[in-house]
Amino acid sequence: MDTQQMNLALVAVLQEWDPFKIGWDLYEPEIADTVVAIRDIDDPKELAEKIKSIYEFAFDESIQMEKCLDVARKLLIIKNDASCSI
Repeated sequence: MDTQQMNLALVAVLQEWDPFKIGWDLYEPEIADTVVAIRDIDDPKELAEKIKSIYEFAFDESIQMEKCLDVARKLLIIKNDASCSI
């Protein structure tokens, strides 16, 4: 999986997530920020905290940490699979 394919897979997971149930197309800046954050973060808890802060800052609503951790784990699986096949 090349970088473009990995990014598309990451975006698909984030679009499906829809933490505030408002429609995937309203999260474009948050999805972009999260994909950038994934490049530098390999720890699920640290990534979950970053995702939580990105989305909560943008929408001024709270998200349960466990939900962020679930999506962080999915994203890191994609990232790790991509790096293993390079």
